[in-house]
Amino acid sequence: MTKVLSVLMILAMAVQVIRPIGIYGLRKRSDFWKIAAFALILFGIIALIRPE
Repeated sequence: MTKVLSVLMILAMAVQVIRPIGIYGLRKRSDFWKIAAFALILFGIIALIRPE
């Protein structure tokens, strides 16, 4: 699950650099770091929730 999520986040960052997504907060090419920050927070939450 986290591998698929990682690939999706990397693809979203690549798309953002090539052509901005256009959602509020992601209107400039240089905003790709916001996707990375969101991914780090999301993976942290997943690590806390996962029972392993």
